[in-house]
Amino acid sequence: MRDIHICEVGPRDGLQNAHHMMPTEAKKRWISALAAAGLEEIEVGSFVPPKLIPAMADTGEIVAHARTLPGLRVVALAPNLKGFERAVQAGAHKITFPVSASRAHSLANVRMTPEQMVQEVRKCRDLRGVEGPQIEGAVSTAFGCTMQGEVPEDDVLRIAAALAECCDCVALADTVGYANPAQVRRIFARVRKEIGAKLEGAHFHNTRGLGLANALAAYEEGVRAFDSSMGGLGGCPFAPGASGNVVTEDLVFMFESMGLATGIDFDRLLAAREALVNGLPEEPVYGHTPQAGLPKGFKRAA
Repeated sequence: MRDIHICEVGPRDGLQNAHHMMPTEAKKRWISALAAAGLEEIEVGSFVPPKLIPAMADTGEIVAHARTLPGLRVVALAPNLKGFERAVQAGAHKITFPVSASRAHSLANVRMTPEQMVQEVRKCRDLRGVEGPQIEGAVSTAFGCTMQGEVPEDDVLRIAAALAECCDCVALADTVGYANPAQVRRIFARVRKEIGAKLEGAHFHNTRGLGLANALAAYEEGVRAFDSSMGGLGGCPFAPGASGNVVTEDLVFMFESMGLATGIDFDRLLAAREALVNGLPEEPVYGHTPQAGLPKGFKRAA
């Protein structure tokens, strides 16, 4: 029984911002190793135009491979109706839509206003049918934006409430690493009061070293589902300064050391890190726990 649910977003959020391209076969080996470590949900890619993000050109093939891994929920990102249709055709189990609370970021990232993006998600919901994939609405730049600066909390609530009407679940994302723990507690509390159990996930970046602190703050506000990226890879190509995600290895260690089960085997997680490094040898990877090792006598949560 898992107390904490972790979705590995490295194959999408990590690789889309990497300075080097990981070969398709190396991606498959990495994703297989992640699944073997106990990660039950992996965001394997995004259905975006290859000319915009070449690293995601093979997402259809990657989804097909990931679907062969037992027990794995395969997640893909889609920025619009066309991307959603491609994700459905490929067989993704869950499709995430990035809907920015920042107008400036939304126009740069998906070339739509936040309101237009919500309408796009509604169209996809209507097309999905009864047996279609789960739809997640991720409110990006929920804690600030490198283009716009401050993002009013009321805008975050408004977008989250609109997404709750047409999505199965909603997440809040600190796309550019502006969040602090007090802000995280406040905004998650306000959004949960507005949309209740539809609020599920948290996505933090470690740009200013507060990723784990923010994850803990979200946990204290009742969040049990977190995105993270192996080796701290990641960032948004259309948000200047949006550097790496919370490090999966450190997030797993933090929760397991607190007695909260993640279902992830740390030794196998390190093997997956080796698969990442072998597949992308020129890209720097981060993480305190992989470098320091586990404490003497460390035991996983029961």
